[in-house]
Amino acid sequence: MNKLYIGNVSEQTSALDLETIFEQWKIPFSAPFLVKSGYAFVDCPDDKIAMKAIDTLSGKVELHGKLLEVEHSVPKRQRSCKLQIRNIPPHMQWEVLDGLLAQYGTVESCEQVNTDTETAVVNVRYAVKEQARQAVEKLNGFMMESYALKVCYIPDESVLSDPPAVGSRRGGAPRGAPRQPSPPLGTRPKLQSDIPLRMLVPTQFVGAIIGKEGATIRNITKQTHSKIDIHRKENAGAAEKPITVHSTPEGCSSACRSIMEIMQKEALDTKITEEIPLKILAHNNFVGRLIGKEGRNLKKIEQDTGTKITISPLQDLTLYNPERTITVKGSTEACARAEEEVMKKIREAYENDVASMNLQSNLIPGLNLNALGLFPGGTAAAVSPSMVPGPFSGPQAGYPSFGQPESETVHLFIPALAVGAIIGKQGQHIKQLSRFAGASIKIAPADGMDAKQRMVIISGPPEAQFKAQGRIFGKLKEENFFGPKEEVKLEAHIKVPSFAAGRVIGKGGKTVNELQNLTSAEVVVPRDQTPDETDQVVVKITGHFYASQLAQRKIQEILSQVRRQQPKVSPAGAPIPRRK
Repeated sequence: MNKLYIGNVSEQTSALDLETIFEQWKIPFSAPFLVKSGYAFVDCPDDKIAMKAIDTLSGKVELHGKLLEVEHSVPKRQRSCKLQIRNIPPHMQWEVLDGLLAQYGTVESCEQVNTDTETAVVNVRYAVKEQARQAVEKLNGFMMESYALKVCYIPDESVLSDPPAVGSRRGGAPRGAPRQPSPPLGTRPKLQSDIPLRMLVPTQFVGAIIGKEGATIRNITKQTHSKIDIHRKENAGAAEKPITVHSTPEGCSSACRSIMEIMQKEALDTKITEEIPLKILAHNNFVGRLIGKEGRNLKKIEQDTGTKITISPLQDLTLYNPERTITVKGSTEACARAEEEVMKKIREAYENDVASMNLQSNLIPGLNLNALGLFPGGTAAAVSPSMVPGPFSGPQAGYPSFGQPESETVHLFIPALAVGAIIGKQGQHIKQLSRFAGASIKIAPADGMDAKQRMVIISGPPEAQFKAQGRIFGKLKEENFFGPKEEVKLEAHIKVPSFAAGRVIGKGGKTVNELQNLTSAEVVVPRDQTPDETDQVVVKITGHFYASQLAQRKIQEILSQVRRQQPKVSPAGAPIPRRK
């Protein structure tokens, strides 16, 4: 993979121009440049230098008014199932990347490539050529956490058996043995080994943390072996700015200590007398476990480190800001020790959630839970739905083999008193929720003045149902409609064709009993129902969120089987006989 294609080349470009560019950027080449109309080719001494040329020049260097595009040179007959994806955010989790790639088909292997760049590079092989083509089309240039992905074909060893073209470099055995499939997800190295540390710092100290021409922050990253993002452009005019530190737990703690020391020194130099506390941002999912039963975990950390710790109230949370602020007051040394203990608890909670999520994703067919944003990913904030091109974009998002998922309608029953919290002021919350989930969400009129429950009508594909229902369950808990030790259990109704109700129940109730045992949800198909005008009956599901979701998926799976077994109708209206 050391032959390069250079695209977007100006008509007046000569081989000498390209040689000058390569020499200027200290990129060796092993053969003369072959310049054609609008493009050129060149050979590099090895794969590593070819990668350096791509990362250094492609989309970054201009020649005669045009930005050069540099990528691996791959003949058309070798543009098969193998791709290279570059410029991947360095702190992205494998789980999120897997979810992204799976939107377009079956990924047979995904291997990280060692490069000198800050961003990550992977080689991916899809099962089918068309899936690879779609991935190139959809992902090339796709923005992910302010990084534009770069996707191109790379030579596919499996098609090297074709006779080589005259003058080509191919011939004889291919370089190196065929790549082995990647190890399972659990054993693969992660692009980022741990959940990052998120801090809030006063805006007035950001300049001191960065230093002259970035010297201070570079020094911290070098000493602590970390990557530090200072989000200066977020919340213009805000008194505080977030900082994200990506490293090992030890590296995060060292970077935190260094940043605190810089702030303390700057405060002394500028004669600021008030105390500068350490502020850690943590996703709300983890805070309850950080606090512990009756606050025991937090009290122990305070006692062990000699600090005072407070946590911002639930009321400060919004749909798009799921983080709480943990404020630690004490000496620099005490705050640094407290950070280690706080993040230790948060990482434990994160690991437990990831394990639970992976278990649930195996149980719930057809759902890519890793890309849904209900669990935090590589950042402490929830993964934004805009990070992943689906389930809201692309004709086959989330269902690469079966086309667009069908929309479903679920009636979810919530306490009548909770309607205001779900709707929000002037309907803002329900509008945000609808956009976030990609679902239609409506509150049905009350059955009467004394009604204790209200029906929420949710319409959308499975992923949208998962997100919308998940946020509603979470909102009810956050707003204290259920006690601190009480599990949120809601009743959901889905309609099924009357002829399929028997399949849901099973012979002697066997299927519905198995369903209840598997999901821990209560599933009831009332026997005395009269089908509605569309010949449908209601299935009632009651349980906590995951139990309800799993039951809904299993019932939809049964309905899909029933539909596939229904005889097709010919244009004349008569059933087409099945083959025996």
